[in-house]
Amino acid sequence: MSVYIKIFNDSGIKNLALIKVERAVRRTLKSELVSKAEIIIVYIKDAEIKKINKKFLKHNNITDVISFRLDESVLYGEIYIGTGRAIRQSKVYGVSLTKELMRLAVHGTLHLIGYEDDTENKSNEMFNLENKYIES
Repeated sequence: MSVYIKIFNDSGIKNLALIKVERAVRRTLKSELVSKAEIIIVYIKDAEIKKINKKFLKHNNITDVISFRLDESVLYGEIYIGTGRAIRQSKVYGVSLTKELMRLAVHGTLHLIGYEDDTENKSNEMFNLENKYIES
């Protein structure tokens, strides 16, 4: 399997469990039968993800994760994760920050693969897959 995953931490927060996040993304790719991929994951501050959200998606708000598929012929893309939002969500959901970061990375990966969450059914499907891949 030719899979390249690189994680950058531009959030200023230390100890973000990069290895566990990478393993969760690899499990997702393997389970979804993706054998070739290049994925860049970037942890960023809320202000930065808000700028990306506004510039590329025309939404003027902070979000937790944004993914961009950069090449349609192979799975090549970038995933941006807002760490401030992830911290808040981990507290709301009663899970560790590591588990929330894993979930967001898997969510972004599923989007790169082609999953959508624009309906309740699709959102539920993605949620179930996220839980499956972070618990594996």
